[in-house]
Amino acid sequence: MATLGIGLAGMLAFANRKLFVFEDPRIEEVENRLPKSNCGACGQPGCRAFAEKVVAGNLMPAQCTVSSPEQRNGIADFLGVAAGDVEKKVARLACAGGRHVAFLRARYAGHDSCRAAAVVSGGGKECAWGCLGLADCANVCTFDAIHMDLHGLPVVDADKCTACNDCVEVCPKGLFSLEPVSRRLWVACKSQADGDTAEAACEVACTACGKCVADAPPGLMKLNGNLAAINYELNAWATRVPIERCPTGAIVWFDNPNHAVKGAVAKKVLRNEPLPVLH
Repeated sequence: MATLGIGLAGMLAFANRKLFVFEDPRIEEVENRLPKSNCGACGQPGCRAFAEKVVAGNLMPAQCTVSSPEQRNGIADFLGVAAGDVEKKVARLACAGGRHVAFLRARYAGHDSCRAAAVVSGGGKECAWGCLGLADCANVCTFDAIHMDLHGLPVVDADKCTACNDCVEVCPKGLFSLEPVSRRLWVACKSQADGDTAEAACEVACTACGKCVADAPPGLMKLNGNLAAINYELNAWATRVPIERCPTGAIVWFDNPNHAVKGAVAKKVLRNEPLPVLH
């Protein structure tokens, strides 16, 4: 038995030496300096994977947008590398159709979820592309960066948003996208209905009138079907001029990441009460 034990011990020692995989001890230190949120905002499946990439020199500490500047600089100093400079991204909603400006074609009564409502004929909104307002995005956000306003529309707190992509994935209407904060010109609508139909369903819908396209610098905007679209490759030319003649205020300008403004001629919405069901 003693001989067998010694033999097995020797085999284990030999296997350990042959199969040993070296792991840089700096990986654990970098991981410990990260927020441990495992949110995926950096594009990696978790903080451990991100730490491995940073230590290997494949990613910059600044690509962890959840970390504070102090945390990112601490990791950079520890590794002796530059922290890097990554533009902040935030979740943006391509809809402004709250209950006070968007009509319903039916009242939904069921499981309190946008995804559940969307299964029932697309939800109860007259606009087939509009936000259903049942807060799936707010509920899935682990950073408390989304809350619902009094009109049932999600509001993103850009200071808290980490661009983790959870709201993008959970929205059944595909209304969220992650955008660099430098993209200040924004189309707050996703309707593809013709102008009269779109405005009859939602008072702040894009009607494809083309005024924004006409006023914008050449190539910056165009109409994709019945919806205005922005060419962000020309973002250096971006200007608030295209919003000024938008009659419904569907084209907005972010004067700061948390505040969007409409143009001078956009209709003023003073109503707070929900609009009635049309049918």
